[in-house]
Amino acid sequence: MNTRIEKDSMGEMAVPASAYYGAQTARALHNFPISGLKPHPAFTWGTVVIKRCAAIANMSTGRLEEKVGNAIVAAADEALAGKLADQFVVDPFQAGAGTSHNMNVNEVLANRALELLGQKRGDFGMLHPNDHVNMAQSTNDVIPTAIRLASLEMLDPLLEVLEGLELALAAKGKEFDHILKSGRTHLQDAVPIRMGQEFTAYAVAIRKNREGLESCIPALLELGIGGTAVGTGLNAEPAYITAIIEQLAIATGFPLVASPDLFEAMQNMDPFLALSSALRRTAVNIGRIANDLRLLASGPRTGLDEIVLPPIQPGSSIMPGKINPSMAEMTNMACFQVMGCDQAVMLATQAGQLELNVMMPLIAYNLTFSMELLRNCVQKLTESCINGITANEARCRRYLEESLGLVTVLAPYIGYNASAAIAKESVASGKSIREIVLEQKLMAEDELDGIMRPEHLTEPGLPKQ
Repeated sequence: MNTRIEKDSMGEMAVPASAYYGAQTARALHNFPISGLKPHPAFTWGTVVIKRCAAIANMSTGRLEEKVGNAIVAAADEALAGKLADQFVVDPFQAGAGTSHNMNVNEVLANRALELLGQKRGDFGMLHPNDHVNMAQSTNDVIPTAIRLASLEMLDPLLEVLEGLELALAAKGKEFDHILKSGRTHLQDAVPIRMGQEFTAYAVAIRKNREGLESCIPALLELGIGGTAVGTGLNAEPAYITAIIEQLAIATGFPLVASPDLFEAMQNMDPFLALSSALRRTAVNIGRIANDLRLLASGPRTGLDEIVLPPIQPGSSIMPGKINPSMAEMTNMACFQVMGCDQAVMLATQAGQLELNVMMPLIAYNLTFSMELLRNCVQKLTESCINGITANEARCRRYLEESLGLVTVLAPYIGYNASAAIAKESVASGKSIREIVLEQKLMAEDELDGIMRPEHLTEPGLPKQ
C-alpha cells in the first residue's frame, strides 16, 4: 500500500496515500479496531454541517481568512453530497468524547480543502485540521451538537413511517369493525369485542408513541455549540457563537437556539436519554402488537386463526407449505434490539463526570442505530404485513358463540355465582351457555336472546332486551 507521512502532536504517522484523513485518524484505526462498524451517516452529516457553519461563522467575525474558509466550505459541500463518504472511518467504540471522530472529519475536510487550494494533502502550512477546520470548537461541544442534529434529521422520516403505521392500523380498525369475536384476558375467554376495536386501539397506541417522540424535539433544538471545552466558551467569540447558531439553523432548516446554559448542555445527556426512552417505549408497543398478530394468526389448524397475515416467504426448510409470521418475527427482533440500545444509552448518560460525558460516541451510535432500525422495521411491517391482513370471520364467530365469556352478560340478571356455575357446566358438558340457561329455565328464550345479542356487548352499558 502506498503511504504518505503526516505529523500530529505525537509525531509522524503513515497514512494511505489515497486517504483524505490524516495522522490522528490513522492512529484511531490502529487503536480501535473494535466492532468493524463506521459512524452512522447522519452523525457524520451533523458533524460536517457544524464544520461548514463554523467556517462561515469564523469568516464573519474576521478570524478566518476567506480564502481558507471558502475552501473548507467547498470541501464540506462535497462531503455533504456524499463524495467523501468512504473517508469517515473511525469505529464508534473509540476514545472518550468522540475526539477521534471529530479529528477524522477535521482531517478529511482539511486535506480536501488543501487540494482545492492547489496544495498537497498533509501539507498543513496554509490550512490545518485543528487551527482552521476546528477553529473556535472543541470535541466537547461539537459531538453533543452533532448528536442533536443527527437525531433531529432522523426523527422526521421515523415519525413519517410511524404515522403510516398508525393510519394502516386505523384503516384495519374500520375494515374489521363489523367482526364480532371473543375477547381474551389472561389468554382465556373473555367478553365479546369487535376486531375493529382491537386494531383501533393499536393505532391509538402508535399515535401516543409518535407524540412522545415529538415531545423530545424542543430539548434537541437547544445547542451547546460555542461552549468549547468545558462550557466557558474559551477561544470562541460571542459573535461566533451567535453566528454559528444562525448558520446551523439555515443549513438544517431546524429552529435551533443556543442553550441558556452552555455548561449544562455539555454535561447533561438527558435530551438523548429522553429520546432513547421514547424510542424504547415505541419499540415496546410495536413489539407487543407484533406478538398479538403472531398469536391471532397462529395455526392455521391448531391455533387461533382469526386473522391471516400476508405470506412473504416459505416458512420451513423441512415442512412443505408451512408459512410463518416472518414480518412480525423480524419486528420483535428489531424491537428487542432497540430496547437493548436504550439500556446502553441510559448507562452512558449516567456515566458523565464533572464537565464532560466521555461516553458520547456510544450514545451517538445507539441513538442513530435505534432510529434506523425502527424506521426500516416499521416501514416493512406496514407495507408487507399490516396492509395485507385479512380476517377469518367464520372462525371469529364460532369462537364467540362457544366462548365462556358470554356468561358475563348474565351476571346482572342471575348473579355472579349462578353465572359461574353455568360456565363450569358448559366446560364439563360441552354445551353452550344458551343451551344450559334454557334447559334450567333460568330465562325465557326471547328474554335470553335480547340479552345475549353480541352486538350489544361491545359498547358501554347493560345489553338491551
